[in-house]
Amino acid sequence: MEVEAAEGSGGADPHATSSEAKIIGTTMRGVSRSRRIGYTDASRDGKMRGFMNSGTLFVVATPIGNLGDLGERAREVLKRVDLIAAEDTRRTGQLLAVIGSSVRTISLHEHNETGRIREILDLLAAGRDVALVSDAGTPLLADPGYRLVRVATEEAFTVRPIPGPSAVTAALSVAGLATDRFLFAGFLPAKTGPRRERIDGVSTLATTLVFYEAPHRISATLADLAAVLGESRLAWVGRELTKQFESHRRGALGDLAALFAAGDEPARGEFVVIVEGAPAAAGQRSLDTDVLLSALLDELPASKTARVAAKLTGEKRSALYDRALELSERT
Repeated sequence: MEVEAAEGSGGADPHATSSEAKIIGTTMRGVSRSRRIGYTDASRDGKMRGFMNSGTLFVVATPIGNLGDLGERAREVLKRVDLIAAEDTRRTGQLLAVIGSSVRTISLHEHNETGRIREILDLLAAGRDVALVSDAGTPLLADPGYRLVRVATEEAFTVRPIPGPSAVTAALSVAGLATDRFLFAGFLPAKTGPRRERIDGVSTLATTLVFYEAPHRISATLADLAAVLGESRLAWVGRELTKQFESHRRGALGDLAALFAAGDEPARGEFVVIVEGAPAAAGQRSLDTDVLLSALLDELPASKTARVAAKLTGEKRSALYDRALELSERT
C-alpha cells in the first residue's frame, strides 16, 4: 500500500493505520522524503535493519543522450532526495538545472568511490535519502557504483532501482542479433595484446557479445575482433544512440573493420559493438547426439550404433564410435 505525505507535512494522516501514522508522523527528513517518492512501510521494515528511520539509496538511470528519456520517477527522485552522488557533478548539474532540482551533489567516481562509501552510509543511517547517478545510462554498467551498492546491501540498507535508459538494452533492441542470451563485456583493454586476449577469452561463447568502445579506439577494436573471432562473424555497431547523429552499421566483422579503417564512418561519439555468438564448432557433439548414442547402445553394439548414428547426424562414424565406447564404459 502506497502512502504519500504532503509537502512539508510532519503530522500523521487521520485515516492512516497506527503503523502508518507512526511512520508519517516522524520528523526525520529522510523518511518524509522517501515516503513522498512512493515507498511503503515494507521498505523500512525493522526486520530488514535494526531501526526504521534509515534512508534509501536510489540507483537512478539517466538519459544516454536524449533528455526526453528521463522518466517521471527519476525526475521526482532527483528533486526529492537529500544528496546526489554523481560520476561527474558538472554533467549531472546540467541535467538537474533542466529539471529544476537544487539538490546538493558530490562526486563518486572510480578514483574516490571507496572513500565515499562510509560518508554516504552515514547519511543513510541518519535517515537521509541518496541518489546514485552516472554520467549517462544506468549506474554500475561500465560505470562506478558497484562497491557502494555492495556495501549498502551487505549492511542491510534499502537500495532501490529507478530504471530507465541503458545503452546496452537500447542497442540490443535494434541490432537484430539474438537477445535470449548475451554477455555485456564493457570496455575492452586499451592495448592490443590485452585486448585480443580478452576477446579470445569469450571467442567460443555461443552468446551475443556486447562491448562499449571509445571513438579513438573503435577502428583498432573492430580489427582485433575480426582477427580473433573471424572476419565473417556478424556484428552491429551503434554510434551516438538517442542523439541527433545516431547511426547504425551492421555486417560481417571484416567489412565493418575495413569501413572504419578507411574512415568511411565517423569515429566520433560513444560506440556500442554487438557481435553474434560463436557458431557450433565443426565436429562439436551436442547433448542430443549423446542421447541418441545412449539410446542406440541399449539395443545395438558400439559399431552398429556408430553406423546408424552417422547416417542420422552426418557426423563421422569413427568419432561416433569412439564416443559410443566412452558412453558404454560409463554404464
